[in-house]
Amino acid sequence: MDYVTAQYPPKFIRGLFELTEEQINAALNYIEANRADVEAEYQMVLKEVEELRLYYEEKNRDFIARIAAQPPKPGTEVAWKKLRAAKAKFKSEL
Repeated sequence: MDYVTAQYPPKFIRGLFELTEEQINAALNYIEANRADVEAEYQMVLKEVEELRLYYEEKNRDFIARIAAQPPKPGTEVAWKKLRAAKAKFKSEL
């Protein structure tokens, strides 16, 4: 549904999931014929995904902080410096 909602072309979705022409047409026809029900279930899935993301983010907060505090592995300093610069640039453009 993410791809349908974002209006990706059926050919792209078909290739992404290795579907036949018949399968993608059946799926899109079903979605269109049952739009309200499919959309309601899709919203429930999105809500559950967000709840799980928040749960695991909280559950793993200390672990992620420990990993982030570790120094970079030898030989990766330049790559980390570039990554931090790219992140800073991205944040400044928001």
